[in-house]
Formats: sequence, structure tokens, C-alpha cells
Amino acid sequence: MGLNWHESSINAFFALVRAGLWADVESTDFQNLESVDSVDWGEVYQLSEEQSVVGLVLAGIEHYNVKPPQGLLLQWIGEVQILEQRNLAMNKFISGLIEKLRHQDVYTILVKGQGIAQCYERPLWRCCGDVDLFLNEDNYNRANELLVPIASEVEKEYVREMHLGMTINSFVVELHGTLYSGLSSKIEKGLDEIKRAIFFEGRVRSWMNGNTQVFLPSADEDVIYVFTHMLQHFFKEGLGLRQVCDWCRLLWTYKDSLNRVLLESRIRKMGLMSEWRAFAAFAVDYLGMPSEAMPFYSADEKWKRKADKICAFILEVGNMGHNRGSWLMDHDSWFSRLYVVSKVYSMGRRCGDLIRHARIFPLDSLRFFPYVMYNGIRSAVRGE
Repeated sequence: MGLNWHESSINAFFALVRAGLWADVESTDFQNLESVDSVDWGEVYQLSEEQSVVGLVLAGIEHYNVKPPQGLLLQWIGEVQILEQRNLAMNKFISGLIEKLRHQDVYTILVKGQGIAQCYERPLWRCCGDVDLFLNEDNYNRANELLVPIASEVEKEYVREMHLGMTINSFVVELHGTLYSGLSSKIEKGLDEIKRAIFFEGRVRSWMNGNTQVFLPSADEDVIYVFTHMLQHFFKEGLGLRQVCDWCRLLWTYKDSLNRVLLESRIRKMGLMSEWRAFAAFAVDYLGMPSEAMPFYSADEKWKRKADKICAFILEVGNMGHNRGSWLMDHDSWFSRLYVVSKVYSMGRRCGDLIRHARIFPLDSLRFFPYVMYNGIRSAVRGE
């Protein structure tokens, strides 16, 4: 898995990600690829798959005008073409869904996903995921009533968190009445502040998706939400490079209008400045984020060391914990159906992560761990 990559493959992978991520940024130094002859293109392709950045890496290949083996390159291009079609279909689905809800006077904010994709030079080359809708309490309940009857599959609802997932026309739709991270009460208070800013102060921006105006959180609010959601995955299950790239592109797109004073105030109230600076170092050092566009970036060696450890963790676990399966937890294995075994495995993994994360964020890892374990136990009690 992530620990067995050749160094030349990792270096080539990051060089291509940087080139694809900042292709529209003038005078950006992408750092030249090492000798192409030494690159294991199969590994680069697998890394791009595991980190959900196949489109970015293909864009990087175009930038450098390098030629992977023809068969692999054709497979790569074909996958990105399928990705384009999937994104177009999802955008069309979102338009219909938003219009359907509006006709019933249900108003919603699109978070993550296709909204963030608009910050990229090539939105259709970003790997798409779920359709996440953020609603106030009344609209959450009404959307629930309207959409559940037309869903082909409905997940168990998290009532306290106001979270419900379902599948409609092959797309996973998630309704959110809160944006909670499940990491600490300080963070949740900050996210409540963002919810008030969105729904009571009208802090939104919009994306014209065809003929449909889709509302998104304003950049000042979205940057915090995307970052805390990124940390949620980092501390709970596994963080992928795509999520960090989303954060970078959002910051880059709104670098001139972002309220940095407000941003710093919110980060400090949530107690997340150490996490911000560590991921800022990772974004600049590994992803080529222009340092002037990264708030609170520091070139201090302390943050560089933390960035190295973050990189190792991301490569090991893959997007959304892609690499964390084992023969024990394989869905095709009868052993995975043993409830107690699966929960013991999950708890052991969380304890192992605590040790890993404590080497990067010693105090906050301990602060977050009770919340992570509590939420895991709640899920276990619910039989999830």
C-alpha cells in the first residue's frame, strides 16, 4: 500500500498534482519532473486513483507533455472522460433537485462537492462524490418528507445531528441540518456561528449551474467548513489528497476577498491554529500552493516536520481510508459480518490513529479522542 511506493513515483506524482492544480496560475514553479525513465507509471496511476486526483494528474501530464505507456495513458484518458460525463450528469441532477425543492418552497445550500469544483480550472476533471445539502431545521424536515419517498435507498438518520443520506437516481444525496465535525465542543460552537451567518445573515455566494442558481456558503464561511471537514476525516477515518486540494483551490480563488481577520478569530476560537499551520505547510511544500495566498503560513521547520508526517499519513490511508481494508474487514469475507469483531477492529484502528496523530498534534489529539470514540460507540449502539 502507501508505504511501499518508490520515492521516484511519489515525487513524480506530487509534481504532476502540482502542475494540474496550478495550471492556471502564472509564474508558478511546478518543479520539474525527475528523469521520466525512472518513473513507475503504474504506481503513479494507482496513487492518483487512491487519492481521487486522476483528473489533476492527467492535467499535469498534459502540462509536462510526458508520455506514460500508451495503454495506461489511454486507460487514464478514458477514465477522465467517464469522470467528465459523471460530473455533467451530476450537475444536471443537482439543477433538477434544487428546482424540485424550490417549487415546494424548500431552500437549501449546496456544500462541498460540485460547488468547490467550480474553483478548479477544469471543474469536470475533479472526482465527484455525494450531493450535500445544508438546510435550516424547517427546510431539513420538509426536504426529508419530499425526498425520502422518491429515494431508492435511505440510510439510518442521525436525528441529533440532523443528518440523513439517501440514493436518488444513482446519486447519493445527504441532508445536513448541522455541519458538526464530532471533534470538540469548541469546534461545534464555531460551526454553529457559521450556520447563523449563512441562514440569518445571508452569507452566501452562488453558482449558475446551467439555468439554475445554486447557493453556496460565502467564501469566509466555506473555508472554515471545508477545513473542519478535512480535519474530521483526518482524525476519524482517513484523509485524501483531493480534500486538501479542494481547500487550496477555495483559498486561492477567494484570496483577494477573504476576511483574514475574521478567519484568524474563528480558527483561534476553535483552537485549530496548529492544525491550520501544519496543513498550510503541507499545501505549500507538497502541493505547490503559492505561499502568499495561504493565510498564516510559516516556513518554520516545526511546521515542515508536521507536514512531512501529514503526507506520510495521507499516502498510507488513501482517500476516505481507501487503503485501510484488510482480509478481516473485506466485505466478501464472512468474518466481516461478525459484529463484535468488526467493532473491536474499528476501535483498535482508532487507538492506533491516536498514537499517529499525537506525534503531529499532541494536545489536540488527546482533546479530540474522547469525542471520536464517543461517536464511534454511538454508531456501534445504533448497529451501523
